[in-house]
Amino acid sequence: MWLTRPLSERSTLLFLAVLGVVMALVVACNLWLPRGHALHVSTYTVTLLGKYLCYALLAVAVDLVWGYLGILSLGHGAFFALGGYAMGMYLMRQIGDRGVYGDPQLPDFMVFLNWDSLPWYWQGFDMAWFAFLMVLLAPGLLALVFGFLAFRSRVTGVYLSIITQALTFALMLAFFRNEMGFGGNNGLTDFKELMGFDLTAHATRLGLFIASGVALALGYVLCRAIVVSKLGRVCIAVRDAEARTRFLGYRVERYQLFVFMVSAMLAGVAGALYVPQVGIINPSEFSPLFSIEIVVWVALGGRATLFGAVIGALVVNYAKSVFTGVMPEAWLFALGALFVLVTVMLPNGIAGLLRRRRGDAEQVPTSTTTTTEAST
Repeated sequence: MWLTRPLSERSTLLFLAVLGVVMALVVACNLWLPRGHALHVSTYTVTLLGKYLCYALLAVAVDLVWGYLGILSLGHGAFFALGGYAMGMYLMRQIGDRGVYGDPQLPDFMVFLNWDSLPWYWQGFDMAWFAFLMVLLAPGLLALVFGFLAFRSRVTGVYLSIITQALTFALMLAFFRNEMGFGGNNGLTDFKELMGFDLTAHATRLGLFIASGVALALGYVLCRAIVVSKLGRVCIAVRDAEARTRFLGYRVERYQLFVFMVSAMLAGVAGALYVPQVGIINPSEFSPLFSIEIVVWVALGGRATLFGAVIGALVVNYAKSVFTGVMPEAWLFALGALFVLVTVMLPNGIAGLLRRRRGDAEQVPTSTTTTTEAST
């Protein structure tokens, strides 16, 4: 089966092994070592690492479309946020009469704004299966509509990047409005429980960390399965020579649309796992700056490597946590300088540096070779 093909690759097995070992060590150091021990991992750190794993899954989703399809999306934060809002709506419905205003039917912000009934698009979010389904469908449908219009019109390059950025900016402005019914500027917060489990409980935090790691592993394997399949070879051909691939008879827009939708749904899953761990989702997640920051993660780690995207997300977000605690006002300047440094000194990112040090740098197929392979 094509999904199991990546499991025969040494690089994929190594990635899964490293991820599994790190997760096992974090769980062991959290559960079995006393709080005063030097190697004890606190619940706060577990939650922080879980957030990093969500970002890593988001970076893998972006690398799939940018590294292997050639689509530089500056709006993937929108798919991440939609998945987060779907999860946030479910968590808000679980509060019930424990809210500030004690109304089991309406979230607190709706009572405060004098809403008299639950909007139709909030119906069903009291059921976990429906909410989890919407985590996939909401970003997937947006990607379907947007991608169908953009790819059918053959919008490519910088124009497509600008349109994706405009999309997430428009959604940010819309979600800031109180009348949209998503909490306005404050967003959705004050969550109590997830599927009957207390979100503040130690075991729940640990479970969310494990779920984030499992989601990253499954997302990585799925993306790798796409990359090594015939579909992946066609995607690389489209990236390197779109016109030539069309000439060979391929419906390029169909390949672009499918991979774009898969990437959007992976971003939605990352957002859904992110929200219960940080305890809030608001329109700032739609910010174009956040989407640009995701691209920086992938560029730093190494485009078209997948595992490099994971490395980039972990390194940048750890640096952000440390740097913003020391000089928060200078973080954006540091991020910009980091991006310029990587572009000039490490065009292939950290993954390219690691490969060069091992002496077995992977050669990216030329457009002629790739297109020929795709046609066979």
